[in-house]
Amino acid sequence: MENIGHTETETPRKGLWKIIDNMEGDKVIWIIVLLLMLISILAIFSSTPLLSDDSRIEIMKNHGIVAAAGLAVVIGLYKIRKIGIFRWISQAGFFFTLFLLLILDFHLKLGFLNAQELNGAWRTLSFFGFQIHVYEIAKVAMVMYLAWALHAFRQDRDAIEAGEESPTFRLANWLSTKKHMGFLKKPFWKRAFYIYGPSLIICALIAPGSNSSAIFVAIILIGTMMIGGVPFKELIVAGGALVVTALLLFGLHKATDGDFMPRLKTFTSRMEAEYDTKALDNLKPGSQEFYDVLDDIRQPYGAKIAVHEGGLLGKGSGNSTQKYSVTHIYSDYMYSFLIEEYGLLGGILIIILYISLIARSSMIARMCSNGFAKIAVGGLAFLITGQAFMHMLVNVDIMPMTGQTLPLLSDGASAFLVSCAAFGIILSISRMAKKKIQNAEETIDMNKDDIQARLEILEQIEDEKL
Repeated sequence: MENIGHTETETPRKGLWKIIDNMEGDKVIWIIVLLLMLISILAIFSSTPLLSDDSRIEIMKNHGIVAAAGLAVVIGLYKIRKIGIFRWISQAGFFFTLFLLLILDFHLKLGFLNAQELNGAWRTLSFFGFQIHVYEIAKVAMVMYLAWALHAFRQDRDAIEAGEESPTFRLANWLSTKKHMGFLKKPFWKRAFYIYGPSLIICALIAPGSNSSAIFVAIILIGTMMIGGVPFKELIVAGGALVVTALLLFGLHKATDGDFMPRLKTFTSRMEAEYDTKALDNLKPGSQEFYDVLDDIRQPYGAKIAVHEGGLLGKGSGNSTQKYSVTHIYSDYMYSFLIEEYGLLGGILIIILYISLIARSSMIARMCSNGFAKIAVGGLAFLITGQAFMHMLVNVDIMPMTGQTLPLLSDGASAFLVSCAAFGIILSISRMAKKKIQNAEETIDMNKDDIQARLEILEQIEDEKL
């Protein structure tokens, strides 16, 4: 006969299941990070068109080291337990980005840190031989800086309304006491001083090396401002100012026959380009002009072919043919390569992973009581997802080529590590948010138990009286 009163003790889990159970933070985001890393290792190996086994082993070894370093970055940031550490570091985000961009734009050489030219543009720094893509760092650093500045603005406003000394914006508050600087007391000018001005400066410094990156960073920063509650009217004005500035720069570029900001010529040519073989119809096969045009359309046209040939289920891992004609298929055209090998279903899986990231991040942001944490999580998730979808739109020929990689999937050590840093921060904040909620729930349960105990005592006293 079955013993109903007996409760069997739960067997403790071991191995992988124990590790999963002990994971703090959002487990869905952990799964997204690990899946993207595993897919990247497989994709980069199979997208390499080299036939030498030694070369492939070397490539896999290098990417394996980057992936391991990236995972270490994620875990290291995830282990941080105090939001104040992120807030403190974020204050330096603007100045750190400004420092790197000034070295880049003025082609400086500081011994261990030197500006490098890449494809006719100054975009990378050499740090003890390691290549750093400055624009990748700028994206995350500026999102975190804006998270601090937007939260600090709220603290400053609340303190002033309460008649207390502001814990933030001390420089602007001090300057506002000086002659002719009283305008800095007004909220708009404080936002201009700490939020709009730094954002505009960074985008202006990115533009000489990459116009498309400057536009993308501007969009991400405006999106972060929206998450932070900046008045919509001011964002419209800021957007209008950016458009006017862009038109003025373009006018100067045309007036100087391309001598001013020569990268604008590349940008406009990409905007006007039609990546189709029809461009070769009126050219003599074998001529230099024929090959010049062919080189221009080879990559985007090859990416379109890869998407078309992938079909529903794809050709299978390692069976891509376009990797032999599309030079940077493992970076700029990773999504088209994944569709060619894994088909439409594989492409949809990638989309689901990034959509899940933005969905889970919005849930984490709602759980956060700290304004800085809310903006940081929302801004970083918007950055990662926005970059992913821009990459996808370029790959399916809806947008002109921008050079934006697919986060945690495309090849590129510095871009991979910076994406890992963004994921690590999101996971750390999700961990802190869940801990806070659990502590609150435990406190509520304790209060309930205390109230119940007191009610039982009162009932006993009443019974004794009766």
